[in-house]
Amino acid sequence: MSATGRDAATGAGVRGARFALFGETLLIGVLVLVSLLPLVTLLAALAAGCAQLRAYVDGTGSTRLGAFGVRLRAALPGSWPWSLAAVGAGLLLFFDAAVVRTGQLPVGELVAAVCLLTAVGLGAVLLRAAAGWHPGAAWPALLRAAVRTLRTDPGGTVLLTLALAGLVLVTWQLVPLVVPMTGCVLLAAVAVHHRRAAPAGPD
Repeated sequence: MSATGRDAATGAGVRGARFALFGETLLIGVLVLVSLLPLVTLLAALAAGCAQLRAYVDGTGSTRLGAFGVRLRAALPGSWPWSLAAVGAGLLLFFDAAVVRTGQLPVGELVAAVCLLTAVGLGAVLLRAAAGWHPGAAWPALLRAAVRTLRTDPGGTVLLTLALAGLVLVTWQLVPLVVPMTGCVLLAAVAVHHRRAAPAGPD
């Protein structure tokens, strides 16, 4: 095969791999959004989605549809109180933002800034905890570790913030895009987790 033919085959393979990854993130977005509808399954759904994507990217473990259900059931024990707490915090932030939009608060800009920072921090913690989950892991320990990384890994927090901002902005423009964007945000969480866990290379 000529060099041109090999380059074309390599390019086609890369494009095919990227398209396959996009398809996987789209499927994971659907599965996660459906799974978190009961609300008490929020953390478990995020964890199962991250685990499914990690298995696909690393080539370890099954990525079949049934594997997602297995991972979801494995992540459920001990997660529901934290899921409800996260949902409650999210609703409180939404209520505060709605009050700020009325313009009746004398310190509305300050409250809005606090709500925004809190929402970003909450989202980053949930994504980091979900990305770090593995069968047998305890949710309190995962969440404590996720909170610590807000300070110890600011670069990863910035990346997750950008991913969450993209989710909000794109979904605000066109609501159905929440499906692929959810998968993309989970993929970003997996990438950030890999980035932090990977050993440092030689200088």
